[in-house]
Amino acid sequence: MSSPDVPRSHPRYVSLMTREKITAGVARGVTSPHGLIAHGRGEAFDYLLGEISHPFASTAISTAGSLLAASRHPVISVNGNACALSAPELVELARVSGAQLEVNIFHASPERELAIRDMLMEAGATDVLLPSRTHALSHIDSNRRWVHPDGIFTADTVFVPLEDGDRCAALVRNGKYVITVDLNPLSRTARTATVTIVDNLVRCLPEVTAAVNVAKMLNEAGFRAARTPDDVLRDWNNDEILRQAEQTLRGWIR
Repeated sequence: MSSPDVPRSHPRYVSLMTREKITAGVARGVTSPHGLIAHGRGEAFDYLLGEISHPFASTAISTAGSLLAASRHPVISVNGNACALSAPELVELARVSGAQLEVNIFHASPERELAIRDMLMEAGATDVLLPSRTHALSHIDSNRRWVHPDGIFTADTVFVPLEDGDRCAALVRNGKYVITVDLNPLSRTARTATVTIVDNLVRCLPEVTAAVNVAKMLNEAGFRAARTPDDVLRDWNNDEILRQAEQTLRGWIR
């Protein structure tokens, strides 16, 4: 079913359009075929969440926005699925937050890295970092350890939607604050990240950008002047967010 064949009145319109973006990403060389499996798994959890954003997601989004606004050197790590689904929204988040965009993928090739960079540039990015082969994260052996020296390697906060659990753990062990978007509150990524947004990336990205804007305005007005990431996270309880998300999932199943 091609996108023009899907009427907006279709009850699965948003889901079908999201699938179209992912499959188009594969055709363009941005998304790995393996990414289709990951997307389907996430979609199943979204069904159980009622395909809506819950209060626990809104709480995490607000904290994520404040953390990005308070960070000295935030970086947005972009893989194939995230790029195919939300390239313009990622570019806008980078613009508002002052974060750099950096490509980082598991099934890596120079061609895919360049394809992702090109798609982000077409969406309005002015600069996109690519992984180096000179700087690597510790505590991880996969290809995803390679990072740009001026990007993830020196970042204090990394926003990593649709992340791999082992790399999320490695980022934390390398001293980074990690914000992730994951529809599965039971995943390694969700349980390892500093701030986990249990929500659909397509739904929540504009809200994260809005939260950054709110945090910046409050800072400029003097309400939260000079807040550091540690200040933002002082009373943050990521485990409680995950508990609420899991409770919501289990309540639906019953």
